[in-house]
Amino acid sequence: MDVSDQPALGVAVIGYSFMGKAHSNAWRNVGAFYPDVPAVRQQVLVGRDEAKLAAAAAQYGWAQTAGDWREVITRDDVDIIDVCTPGHLHAEVALAALRAGKHVVVEKPLANSVADAEKLVAAAEHATSRSMLGFNYRRVPALALARALVADGEIGQVRQARLTYLQDWLADASAPMTWRLRKETAGTGVLGDLGSHAIDQLRYLLDEEVVAASGTLRTFVSERPGEAGTEQVTVDDAAWATLHTSGGVVASLEVSRVATGRKNALTIELFGDRGALAFDLERMNELRVHRASGPVALQGSTAIMVTEEEHPYLEAWWPAGHVLGWDHTFTSQAADFLRAIATGGPVHPTFADGLAVQRVLSAIETSAARGGARVDMR
Repeated sequence: MDVSDQPALGVAVIGYSFMGKAHSNAWRNVGAFYPDVPAVRQQVLVGRDEAKLAAAAAQYGWAQTAGDWREVITRDDVDIIDVCTPGHLHAEVALAALRAGKHVVVEKPLANSVADAEKLVAAAEHATSRSMLGFNYRRVPALALARALVADGEIGQVRQARLTYLQDWLADASAPMTWRLRKETAGTGVLGDLGSHAIDQLRYLLDEEVVAASGTLRTFVSERPGEAGTEQVTVDDAAWATLHTSGGVVASLEVSRVATGRKNALTIELFGDRGALAFDLERMNELRVHRASGPVALQGSTAIMVTEEEHPYLEAWWPAGHVLGWDHTFTSQAADFLRAIATGGPVHPTFADGLAVQRVLSAIETSAARGGARVDMR
């Protein structure tokens, strides 16, 4: 793919906070590590607070700023719209951008409801531009390797899975109110915020669909200090679920933002009839592989450092043994998207993947409202 004579693609990121910073870093660095993809211009950063926006744009390397995303999506110097807003704006911004003919990236989860996710899938299917959902953990080399090992039958038929995603930034009851704690802006609490990542990984690693779910939601801190006084928390702090896949796998899911002592602990275990895999995001360059073959006395687990050039995504980065960090996943994600734009090749995850995750989230919410009853999705 020769991209040397192609004009640079103008990028607009909508939102400048946590995810806006992560995505800005990716657009700034993608060409340095993936010279085979089309060049990009960091054209415009969009946000509402003029002073904070200007400071963020200068820090992250954006050429311009704008306060209204509606004006940005119609600009001729913008080719890619990257949506990093709170969840309640995802559908509106992405739909308008697709209708304007722009390529669109949406940070996870796709939307706050199944209905909005369905609208986005339909729009993407009829669009002439490309679209992608931002589940960045698909670009963790160890998890990409795990998917390949499962597909190659290295651990045999997977029977059980165990997924947890635990953080503690809300363990302190005096932690302030944020948009992530309001149902009208976040949709759900930790279930959508962290649970969506875990559910996407289950689908991605197994290449199977979730067909039934049962779950429980819990809000441990019901009120938090806000700018105008005490506010009611209207989403969940923690969630538990049992998921059943189309291939017969039974998976347990636990997610929390009040798990004291855990900072960003996404753990995944897959148990097959001939082996097992284990991953911990806090040791993201390592994949533990257990092969149950040969003499029992010699069976055991191997910790594979996923830092070799032959491993997924590593050809773009450092010499063997030099570990990657969380931010690298966003750069690789941007590269995959740019490559798909240039070649017309497949892109993942799609908006349809986001809809599938949203349906699982909805099923868990429904189950929780019914006292944990199983919800069949087929």
